[in-house]
Amino acid sequence: MTFSSRSAGIADKINRKLEQLMLVLTPLGIVLGFTLPSVFINLRPLVPWLFSVITFSGALKMKAAEFGKTMRSPLPILLFFFSAHVLMPLTAWFLSSLFFRAETDTVTGFILLFSAPTAVSCFIWVNMFRGDRALCLTVILLDTLLAPLLTPLSISVLMGAKTAMNMSGIAVSLILMVVVPTIIGVTVNETSRGKIPGFVCPYLNPVSKICLMLVIAANASPLASRISFGDPKVWGIAVLCVALSLTGYLFSKLAAITGRCNAEKSVTLFFSGGLRNISAVTTIAIGFFPEAAALPALFGIMFQQTLAALMGKLMLGKNKKAAEAGS
Repeated sequence: MTFSSRSAGIADKINRKLEQLMLVLTPLGIVLGFTLPSVFINLRPLVPWLFSVITFSGALKMKAAEFGKTMRSPLPILLFFFSAHVLMPLTAWFLSSLFFRAETDTVTGFILLFSAPTAVSCFIWVNMFRGDRALCLTVILLDTLLAPLLTPLSISVLMGAKTAMNMSGIAVSLILMVVVPTIIGVTVNETSRGKIPGFVCPYLNPVSKICLMLVIAANASPLASRISFGDPKVWGIAVLCVALSLTGYLFSKLAAITGRCNAEKSVTLFFSGGLRNISAVTTIAIGFFPEAAALPALFGIMFQQTLAALMGKLMLGKNKKAAEAGS
């Protein structure tokens, strides 16, 4: 066995261990940011670059051919966009306005969170529950490319003049952190015919997970001195964040039923509609909005992977067992 294959094997083992610890790593990032703010606040200038590494790592696994194939049957994609970018932002705006009527920044934070693009990590869950991987990659790619338009538009339409926004700044930030690394990753995969991802990904996969934890810690650090967990409002935000996240899964499930999607496509819609690119949301919230707007995203990071596991087990458990029995 060569040194290269041995090192790749070690990196793969580390990555699998980190995947098992994802439920711990994301809350750990928040804990580190809150307990050691003077350390992790120094990483704030590096956050866009760290996030670009995360996006690039996921994009290396995408192929343009899968995108084209899925686009020929666009109904599931349209159902996803209606559920994730029409129903969810409206629901987030309505409920957050109802419970936090005088808190414009908090309402903006909820809209920002639930108008964000789907998470690249949803591919892990779709693969685990034997969903349609080509559809998943297509949704991730399309949603990521459209994020600089859809996210600022949702906030502008729902909040209007109530929130001062640097829309061009938000769009540029999303383009640099999400769109550009995605295009580069897909291009590298295509032009090398998968050879470069095959060599790089074993090392980049664990690095991207560590980058995720560092991004969370860096984004949490500026809020450490401004948030009191003895404040009932903070816990109210946490409860509403969980409730809206669960609603996202339910809307996605209903969208799949409405479109009469098969089991594989239903799994993909379920997770892509329920998971959000919260690290990007937090980075934007910290950079372009008052601190209160970042609170929903911070709680979203804390609960997202746990809710994905719980909802998958409750609503898609049969899919996973059937797939495991047939494999």
